Amino acid sequence: MLRPARPAPAVDAPKVLAVDGLVKRFGENTAVDGMSLEVRAGSFFGIVGPNGAGKTTTLSMITGLLRPDAGTVRIHDIDAWANPQAAKQATGVLPDRLRLFDRLTGAQLLYYSGVLRGLDSRTVRERSSDLIAAFGLDDAVDRLVADYSAGMTKKIALACAMIHSPRLLVLDEPFESVDPVSAANLTEILERYVAGGGTVVLSSHGMDLIERVCDSAAIIVAGRVLASGTLDEVRAGQTLEDRFVELAGGRKAAEGMEWLHSFSD
Repeated sequence: MLRPARPAPAVDAPKVLAVDGLVKRFGENTAVDGMSLEVRAGSFFGIVGPNGAGKTTTLSMITGLLRPDAGTVRIHDIDAWANPQAAKQATGVLPDRLRLFDRLTGAQLLYYSGVLRGLDSRTVRERSSDLIAAFGLDDAVDRLVADYSAGMTKKIALACAMIHSPRLLVLDEPFESVDPVSAANLTEILERYVAGGGTVVLSSHGMDLIERVCDSAAIIVAGRVLASGTLDEVRAGQTLEDRFVELAGGRKAAEGMEWLHSFSD
């Protein structure tokens, strides 16, 4: 039985993210091939695709970490490449292969992130206190980030991404290597953020996660969007996993390897 989808934003809700014709090539390899997406305000938008589909490359171009060869990105109607400072002010980012200044304590990293975004010292301290409580970081903020677990590292990184109150959060595999308790905590915080009018775009390999938390989704294969829209539109009456496999292909029949049943002992 299909899990009921979360209600999607109204079709006339403002576009917080508009991606049009993005292209990125690395030598002869085209990683992103004419990618176009629209994400409405208040949406919890999931991006799924096989390894090498171009998800991280796309998100890197959206967030200004990688320059596209063609196409445009508009964040809250700001051209992300013509006016990068304004676009980044409206965006919070949790990138792939997360790297932080891990010789800072959690409190120092939060303070640095807030000041970097132009917040005054008092505002940074007030917001840091709220984020520390929300993320359950009270016992960790005075320790070096280098000593954090994977789940704690994701928590502090997401807190840093949210401290300037962005309109859009772009999260690349935010739940990877995160334990179930930390994942539930992160999900609750993101759901509250969306309920308050924020917008989340995340990539994940977890189809069940996308179906549980997202109201809209896109399936990306070989740098192209094969399906995009509300979760029900993308699933087309199937589970997201079945729809994904149908579009992506590549499932191999489990044939051969009979030797695997002739155990070595």
